[in-house]
Amino acid sequence: MHRLGRLQRAKRDKAASRRFFEKAINQNGSPETMTIDRSGSNLAALNAINAERETPIKVRQVKYLNNVVEQDHRAIKRRIRPMLGFKDFNCARAILSGIELMHMKERADEMPGQNCTIRRRVILLV
Repeated sequence: MHRLGRLQRAKRDKAASRRFFEKAINQNGSPETMTIDRSGSNLAALNAINAERETPIKVRQVKYLNNVVEQDHRAIKRRIRPMLGFKDFNCARAILSGIELMHMKERADEMPGQNCTIRRRVILLV
């Protein structure tokens, strides 16, 4: 199962969602099903992508199926809440990238059988 993060753009429109999904599909392969939130732009983008495909991607928009992905963002929410939000979009992107990197590093520390140094793990994650 692949987990895709949120689309980090100033506007979440159909064109931006489509670019995001096409890039994700090219990098990770074509999924059989995709669980998304109730965003209309995500649904419109996936419908447009499915119109051009021989085997369409099954789209699921069930409220509780997206919880696994949302729980993955809990660490970010916990760190952002004391900051009272972001003033600038570029600042938000930089801070969120750093938080995600540290979260991935923490997850890599929990994996058994890893004999690399912390520096090597961070290099592999970046």
